[in-house]
Amino acid sequence: MAEAVSALVSTMLSPSELARRAGGGVPGQTGILEGANPTEYTPSNPVILFIVQAGIVIIFCQLLHYPLRLLNQPRVIAEVIGGIILGPSVMMRIPGFQQAIFPPESMPVFANVANVGLIIFLFLVALEVDIRLFTHNWRAAVSVGLAGMVFPFGLGFAIAYGLYHEYHNDGNTVPISFGVYGLFIGTALAITAFPVLCRILTELKLLRSDVGVTVLAAGVGNDVVGWVLLALCVALVNNASGLAALWALLCCIGWVLLLTFIVRPLFMWVLRRTGSLQNGPTQGIVALTMLMVLFSAWFTGIIGIHPIFGAFLVGLICPHDGGFAIKLTEKIEDLISVLFLPLYFALSGLSTNLGLLDDGKTWGYVIGVCACAFAGKILGGAFAAKANKLLWRESFTIGCLMSCKGLVELIVLNIGLQAHILSPRTFTIFVIMALVTTVATTPLTKALYPPWYQQKVEKWRRGEIDWEGNPIGSESPSSDHQDSPDAPLSQVKRLLVYLRLDSLPSLFTFITLLGPDSTATHNKLSGITEVSEDGSETVPGKDLVKKKKPLEVHGLRLLELTDRTSSVMQVTEGETYSLRDPVVNAFRAFSQLHDVAVSGRVAVVPEDSYAETLMHQASEVSSDFALIPWSEYGSMAEEHSVAFTTDSGDRFTAYAHLEFVQKTLEKALKTCNAGVFIDRGFGGISKPAEPPVLPQLTRTQSGMSLRSHRDLATLPVANKSHHIFFPFFGGADDRAGLRIVLQLAKNLHVTASIVHMNWSSEDEAESKAPEKEVDLDLSAKDLTLLATAKSSLSKEATRRVTFSEVNVVRGTVMSETLALAQRYVGQTPNNAGDIIVLGRRPSRLASSTKTESGGAGSSSHSGLEFEKVVGAIAEQMISKNVKASILVIQAGGKGLEM
Repeated sequence: MAEAVSALVSTMLSPSELARRAGGGVPGQTGILEGANPTEYTPSNPVILFIVQAGIVIIFCQLLHYPLRLLNQPRVIAEVIGGIILGPSVMMRIPGFQQAIFPPESMPVFANVANVGLIIFLFLVALEVDIRLFTHNWRAAVSVGLAGMVFPFGLGFAIAYGLYHEYHNDGNTVPISFGVYGLFIGTALAITAFPVLCRILTELKLLRSDVGVTVLAAGVGNDVVGWVLLALCVALVNNASGLAALWALLCCIGWVLLLTFIVRPLFMWVLRRTGSLQNGPTQGIVALTMLMVLFSAWFTGIIGIHPIFGAFLVGLICPHDGGFAIKLTEKIEDLISVLFLPLYFALSGLSTNLGLLDDGKTWGYVIGVCACAFAGKILGGAFAAKANKLLWRESFTIGCLMSCKGLVELIVLNIGLQAHILSPRTFTIFVIMALVTTVATTPLTKALYPPWYQQKVEKWRRGEIDWEGNPIGSESPSSDHQDSPDAPLSQVKRLLVYLRLDSLPSLFTFITLLGPDSTATHNKLSGITEVSEDGSETVPGKDLVKKKKPLEVHGLRLLELTDRTSSVMQVTEGETYSLRDPVVNAFRAFSQLHDVAVSGRVAVVPEDSYAETLMHQASEVSSDFALIPWSEYGSMAEEHSVAFTTDSGDRFTAYAHLEFVQKTLEKALKTCNAGVFIDRGFGGISKPAEPPVLPQLTRTQSGMSLRSHRDLATLPVANKSHHIFFPFFGGADDRAGLRIVLQLAKNLHVTASIVHMNWSSEDEAESKAPEKEVDLDLSAKDLTLLATAKSSLSKEATRRVTFSEVNVVRGTVMSETLALAQRYVGQTPNNAGDIIVLGRRPSRLASSTKTESGGAGSSSHSGLEFEKVVGAIAEQMISKNVKASILVIQAGGKGLEM
């Protein structure tokens, strides 16, 4: 095949190209137009072949990553396997492939680019290492980290004896003593891949658990000590005598002290002067940091220690204050992870030759090395964790996580290969070990520490259950805060809110209405403020005022966890990142100023886990109601650019957002009542119907400058009233909705029209016998609640809340509901916005809407999909453009019993 390709290429060469090759002339400037071969390596222009090589590597890695991602495997596995496939194990066995794509003379250029990427990547690895994790949990970090290194280091030193005498002279290895060889093998088995470990813990949602905190703290120490041991080993190999190695280590220690006590304070001063510590790095700061990385790498390289160690040191001295490390990582991570890093790990694969594992003894060493790697890490980490009073199952989980090798192990092995410590055969053995330990980490962790066991341990430690799972005392520590299911008009006392940047105005307005009305409470309990003779104000009955327990609002902001390092760093910083988040801080400040008890945090999770995370948080805080705002643009993302890149019609058709809301409501059935809020001008903020028009240069007769064309200030909303329309059909969702309406109506700015949609006698007669019995039971609950609601209204509230009844039939129920909505809402255009409250699954309404619409949705907004998520009535209200916001209520948890 290679001969045929070569012959084909020769026929395509022009006479001038053939003459040039024969006489060694200058290559033609038009390249392939003059018949040049684009895959031929030319030292004067190596970039052409490099582009081909890089393209092939990136394509291979991306194609392999997609199926491996479904198995929860990190990207490095795909990159190494891609390199192995391209290397002498598979593709290079094809005649002519290596000479055409990866000729030996082109590999120095390929390796140089890969190594530059490796230097910057090690800087990113150090940025990800937060020393505060180690210092805050130093006791567990020292014990688990030390045991997790001593055990595998000892086993590695033991198996190194056989490897040294069997394979040390196999290939082009340098003559070194067994002590140095054993030091390297022990280090290779003792090291843990901290970056991959962070990603695994994040994906398995273990970062906030005892297991996650212990592993991260131990991993930080393990990572730093591992690189120090590697630097020692390389120094001993690269320097001819022990005295030279000692001088190299002393120089390295001096460089560390210089960076820590001189360079770092100066760097912090520059960051504060430029505002980069608070606002993120400027372009000049990024350039300065890269110069520091390159200079430090150059220095450690010239003293006989690998350049990556210098880059790692600069990353360690970079501050994490103000999110600087995260913002700096965001500037440079994509280019490194997409281009440079695949090249380096593909280079590892190109050096891996599975054909060298050609006898039983070699495979015996493969099994032995894997066994030492697993046994040392698992046993060492487990015993140390158990000594810190963790459970046995948690302890073995920690040991399995510490056994993850990942990309750090491959970097260590490549350094050993480049320093000629390892032969190609030994290198291949350890690459297999690194792949096996990394691939096995996630399945072993899932098997040892499944979600059901995590929940059991959490409840057991909180004292809610005994070890057998039996409840101890009350099921919830805050049960006194909740109403019993028998309370007919129970109120929302603990609210969970999904925080979105684009929904903050409507959320703030809703919380204001739902919370206690301080003005109303003051007037009711204290009377009218009086003025005494001396001019001072007095409040009669002030001593009789009883302070009510405030509404509790728990905000949760969800950010997508991606493959990016910065995304994982957001998770590892945890509460610190939540304290800096502007959305959470704005939410906290607003709630506290409006007499609401508030908490807020940020969760960085995969997008497909948003629903589960929300409902888990609702369960943790014993929420009565979960409020989910509908995205303003139909996107899960919150970037400012989304508003300019999406069409307004996409708001109700985006499949990702529809699926998220649907999943959340499904999970809420077992947790608590939930509401989907679709903002349509709530709070008095009108949304533009058309996208903003870009400014144009205009010339007026007055000759005014462009600066005079300023935006006018928006006047405050004069009419702060809201009107609520609630069609009550019956059923658990409508009963939950009625309670929400009555709680909102306690605010003096709210008026409400509650219309009981009563089914006509003809529809009652058409009901089947089993359905009729259920309907009678539901109808009894509905009528009882309606009667209780009417009788519980105060005299003042009866003037703002009206009850009425309308008879409806199956064929016209939808059109009549729409007509009522248009009559009650949107009649005061300048008010603060009206609301239509709807039950998601009203009693006996589904079949009625199918009959009326002919069995299919009539909306242009994704038709049946949108209707399935929010219900038939809400879908019609949106499609008919009723001028009001929509709140769709679904009963869940204890709300189903009420």
